[in-house]
Amino acid sequence: MWAAPRARFQAWWQARHPLSDRWVLTQRNIYIVPTPAGLAFGLTLLVMLLASINYQLNLGYILTFLLAGAGLASLHITHATLRGLTLHLRPVAPCFAGEPARLDVVIESPGSRRHGIGVGFEAAAQRSQQVFVDVPALGQAPAVLRFVPPHRGPHGIPALRAETRFPFGLFRAWTVWRPAARVLAWPAPEQPPAPLPTPQPLAGEAPTSRERNGAEFDGVRAYRRGDALRRIVWKKAARTGELVTRENGGTASRELWLDWQSAAGQPGTEARLSRLSAWVLAAEQAGVLHGLKLPGLELPPGQGDAHRLRALEALALWPRGGGASSAGAGR
Repeated sequence: MWAAPRARFQAWWQARHPLSDRWVLTQRNIYIVPTPAGLAFGLTLLVMLLASINYQLNLGYILTFLLAGAGLASLHITHATLRGLTLHLRPVAPCFAGEPARLDVVIESPGSRRHGIGVGFEAAAQRSQQVFVDVPALGQAPAVLRFVPPHRGPHGIPALRAETRFPFGLFRAWTVWRPAARVLAWPAPEQPPAPLPTPQPLAGEAPTSRERNGAEFDGVRAYRRGDALRRIVWKKAARTGELVTRENGGTASRELWLDWQSAAGQPGTEARLSRLSAWVLAAEQAGVLHGLKLPGLELPPGQGDAHRLRALEALALWPRGGGASSAGAGR
């Protein structure tokens, strides 16, 4: 009965907070209410006041007003613990659908030390992830949260909440923050992965590497931007200062096309994309030049971390974006 009104209220409440990756806490965006302990404390003060009036207890008046003053001081300190803080969200790296994306929140204090700052998600179902930190004076403190995108594609980050009950737990001050950053989720790789298609020889190019011990190849070439770090000959780099990349079996003479039609055995679009995602990872692991062909999109053959990120991003955005965006590729 209350689900629809509650959802409308939540939508209206969050719409009052603009999207931003930097959130400065001021008088206008901090809210404070008594906690259950605070309500019990107030009720106790009321009983003490009535008893002091009824029995004309001067010491009772002193104790009642002394505790009331401590409660008011607690109200001020709780609010001041959040006031002036700055929350900043670092760029979020892409991840596979169904796997947690890391959200790095940095809390900065412009003045004194702040205690007991809790950062978590606004949604009730995700509040178990709340992280508490202490922020040093004129310093920063990190808080790490995890967000799991349910499917491939770009996802908005859910609203976050920063709160505190310092010092006595009588009041709870909080703010709602809606980050503007988005998380790109790649298609989850097929498990177990299917065998890679057969690589094809490059037209008009002869192999340049020689086989050694039946498995390794001793061919090397000058380092090119985007080459995987694990294939750099670090011993030679340490000795001569020159970066060279090791070429293994068939890298220089064969290329592999990961075609949409090659994954036709999988039922449904998402299953095909999952297989292609697994093939991209397997081809990069094998060190094979590989390209990607999707309906309306063709990524030329290449290898290395930059090429892998472009291929996974193309799979994540197809057919939504039709290609890779520069923002996601930079991540």
